[in-house]
Amino acid sequence: MRKNVDFLVIGSGIAGLTFAIKVAKHGKVCIVTKSKMDDTATSWAQGGIAAVMYTPDSFEKHIQDTIIAGDGLCNEEVVRFTINESSERIKELIKWGTKFDKTTTGRYDLAKEGGHSEYRVLHHKDSTGREIENKLLEQVKKHPNIEILENHFTIDIITQHHLGVEVNSRTEGITCFGAFVMNPRTRLVDTILSKITLIATGGAGNVYSNTTNPLISTGDGIAMVYRAKGAVENMEFIQFHPTALYLPEEKPAFLITEAMRGFGAVLKTRDGKEFMHKYDARLSLAPRDIVARAIDNELKLSGEDYLCLDCRHLNKNELINHFPTIYAKCLSIGIDISKDMIPVVPAAHYTCGGIKVDEFGRSSIVNLFASGECAATGLHGAKPDCTGQTDWLPTHCLNRLFFLTGPVHRPSARYRQ
Repeated sequence: MRKNVDFLVIGSGIAGLTFAIKVAKHGKVCIVTKSKMDDTATSWAQGGIAAVMYTPDSFEKHIQDTIIAGDGLCNEEVVRFTINESSERIKELIKWGTKFDKTTTGRYDLAKEGGHSEYRVLHHKDSTGREIENKLLEQVKKHPNIEILENHFTIDIITQHHLGVEVNSRTEGITCFGAFVMNPRTRLVDTILSKITLIATGGAGNVYSNTTNPLISTGDGIAMVYRAKGAVENMEFIQFHPTALYLPEEKPAFLITEAMRGFGAVLKTRDGKEFMHKYDARLSLAPRDIVARAIDNELKLSGEDYLCLDCRHLNKNELINHFPTIYAKCLSIGIDISKDMIPVVPAAHYTCGGIKVDEFGRSSIVNLFASGECAATGLHGAKPDCTGQTDWLPTHCLNRLFFLTGPVHRPSARYRQ
């Protein structure tokens, strides 16, 4: 079967859905996702999404926090426009129906996470990603110009190569015309032709045995661009989250959100001793790479399989109210987080590299864009080499449609692929 659309979106997380909603007024949109439409990394996000909302916080504070957490390897220009526009993007999510938790005074109940100097993380209990995903899907489903194809696996993007033209990494003007997609009903490969294609397929966490990523996070979009001779960079930069629930028989690993440490939980050894003071003055709220390396070092010194996150000193009712999902998960395996410490280990969490794009989200392949975790923008560290980029312009870009739950920190050499 052959289908013609104006916009082809590969992936149904926050990046792909936001793009689809915004461009649907300009033409026909087809969203392709290899699983169920809500089976995305976005749906798994717990802690929240960071933006400057109230004083004494400021855009400049958030910018500096991000650059520091990125160890100075971020593209500062990208960091600045992402954070300067973050509050507006939050307002869009709210306009589309997202409900963020508020205090009794009506102000947003902002949390604090590692690497942040202020309280700026908006959240919906400990299932923020699920709330955002559901509200975006509601918008998508009711738009007459948007079609969603579930359980359709995208095999490859279509370029001149498929027209019999030799294409290699030195070929100029490689152009994307759409994608080949496996149809689960006919078990045949469909051709979807598009004027613009957006890859928003997420990360590649499942190259690691221990990851918080859903099973679908296998780097498909990045691999497609690589096969098409597009530019891919910084794939060695993988962020490890310090606190995944230690449950070796379960994959993916269950995330214990950083917001718990922002709420007051403390990292300890199995015998109840604090250790982060040996590594950073910010203690349990140091940036993720520092905390992950500290835990790794403590595990090597002790020979233990896991360390612990201690919430026992926190108000039980407030703890359960803020983190009902985590409370229920831990209780299901016999851990009452109000009485017992939570066993935790680091786990692969976020792919910082990926498809090389400029600040408009444009890849090296004509008419092919990338956004979200699969895109390498320079926001997260590992600054792109912009030498010779004559079209690197400081105006609105596609990747502003997707921003992070907080600073994404540089990986330690120990955790690189």
